[in-house]
Amino acid sequence: MDINKYILFADVAATKNFTKSGERMGYTQPGVSHVLKAMERELGFPLFLRTPKGVTLTSNAETILPLVRELLAVNEQLTQTVSNINGLETGHLCIATFASISRSWLPQVIFAFKQKYPGIEIELLEGGTDDIVGWVENSQADLGLLSKKRASSLRWTPLYEDALMAILPKDYPVNGREAIPMKEIEKWPFIISAEGVDYDVHNAIQKAGITPDIRYTSTDDHTVISMVSNNLGVSILPNLVIGTAQSKILALPLEPYFSRELGIGARADSGLSPAARKFAQTIKETLQIS
Repeated sequence: MDINKYILFADVAATKNFTKSGERMGYTQPGVSHVLKAMERELGFPLFLRTPKGVTLTSNAETILPLVRELLAVNEQLTQTVSNINGLETGHLCIATFASISRSWLPQVIFAFKQKYPGIEIELLEGGTDDIVGWVENSQADLGLLSKKRASSLRWTPLYEDALMAILPKDYPVNGREAIPMKEIEKWPFIISAEGVDYDVHNAIQKAGITPDIRYTSTDDHTVISMVSNNLGVSILPNLVIGTAQSKILALPLEPYFSRELGIGARADSGLSPAARKFAQTIKETLQIS
């Protein structure tokens, strides 16, 4: 079986662009068209429809796409199992995670992993909770590093407790306090992360029984921090997100205390590939998690 045509099909389904997929995989645009037309003849139905904005999948292509992704995942697992027998020298590993984890954790984890397994190619997908869960469920990603909230469909390995913090302008009247009452958040314009991106903040607000004056919603944590630093309001974000932005804003614990559980999410119906298992172990070793 020629697996490359299925790889190309799945890539075009993701990019919605023949040229972009061709560049990523070493095909000319006529080459992409030739491979996909041959695949259409073999399957007996069209796969893509051209539109002014790119290409879209036909309904039949949408039906087979999850199966193709499963096929590619199994093929990769087979490749890595053989590589594992021979010393795990080659392979491909796709990690889906939050941008905050990409910035804070992954550089040191990837460095440690590549020291042991230099032949494993690593791909990163960054997004919100819904994105990450979807990528893992449909086998676009081998594993996800995310919050446990809304990850119930995945096989879960806990890693780290990350406190939620009140994010305040530099001139906020803290008055010597070491924590900010959740009720006080209601008094100020509030900037919130979109729910599909960060369910933990929404959950904390609901549990605290407060109704913040939401003025702005953003899908990007750094946009939220920038808006707070420019006195457009206050916010709540996980501590891991703040990083070097601490100099621009005030970040104080909430009262009562809220946190999110970060961990590794994998498909519940299939095991991790050898490379994914080694990467998960490297995360624990690098972050010194037992």
